[in-house]
Amino acid sequence: MSESGGRVALVMAASKGLGRASADALAAAGFDLVVCSRSAESIEATASSLRTRGAEVEAVVADVAQASDLGVVFERADARFGRLDALVVNAGGPPPGTFLSATDAAWDTAFNLTLMSAVRAMRFGVERMRPAGYGRIIVIGSSSVKQPIEGLVLSNAFRPALVGTMKTVSQEVARDGITVNMVSPGRVDTDRVRGLDTARAQARNMPYEDYRREYEQRIPAGRYGRPEEVGELIAFLASEHAGYITGQSIVVDGGMLSALP
Repeated sequence: MSESGGRVALVMAASKGLGRASADALAAAGFDLVVCSRSAESIEATASSLRTRGAEVEAVVADVAQASDLGVVFERADARFGRLDALVVNAGGPPPGTFLSATDAAWDTAFNLTLMSAVRAMRFGVERMRPAGYGRIIVIGSSSVKQPIEGLVLSNAFRPALVGTMKTVSQEVARDGITVNMVSPGRVDTDRVRGLDTARAQARNMPYEDYRREYEQRIPAGRYGRPEEVGELIAFLASEHAGYITGQSIVVDGGMLSALP
C-alpha cells in the first residue's frame, strides 16, 4: 500500500496525449499511480516526471489490446499498492479508414484495442473496487460517440458500443460505491489528432496549417482543446467530490458538435 496512505489510480496508455494529461492531473491531485505504455522508454520518462510531482509510481510496459498484458498491469498494481481507487481506461485510437477500405484485420484490431481493452479493464477494476465499496472508473472516448467522424469508421462503430457498455456497468455497480463515466474529447491537440489532420491536409493538397485554421473556424470556441483541459476533468471525476455523477458521457469539444447533448 502507498506509504502516503493516499488514493491510487491506474492510467492506461499514459505516456502521451490524453493518458499522460490524465496522469499529470491525478498526480497533482495527490494520487499515487500505476501507468502503462507499449514503449519502455516513454513510460519510464513519464514515471520520472510524475515522481517529481511527489507521486509514487509503478510503470509497466504493456499493450492494453492484449489481455495477458493488461492482466499484468493490474497485478503490478496489486503488488505495489494493494488497492485501486480510480481507473482511467484509455487506448490509442483505432486505425483510420472508410467502410470499404477497412479490412477484417483492421476490424479485429479495433475490436481488441478500442472495445475489449476497455471491457477487460473495467472488469479488472470492478473486481478490485467492489470489496472496498469505493471506486471511480473513467473511460476516455471520442466525440464519435455522439456524431460520426468522416474517415473513422472503426471509431464510429466501437466508441458508441463502449458507451452502451459503460452505461450498463455504471448501473450494475452504483450501489457498490463505484462510479463509471466517459469523457469524450472533440478536437484536442494531441499526436493522434495532428496525424489525422496531416493526412487530411495532404489529401486536399493543402498545407497542414491552413487545414487546421479552417477546422478551428468550425469550432465555436475558435481553437483546439488542450490535453490538460481533458485531464483536469478526468481528475475531478476520479475524486470523492464526483460521487453522484455516474453513467454519463461528457463531451469536451469547445461546442463543436451539432448533436444534442
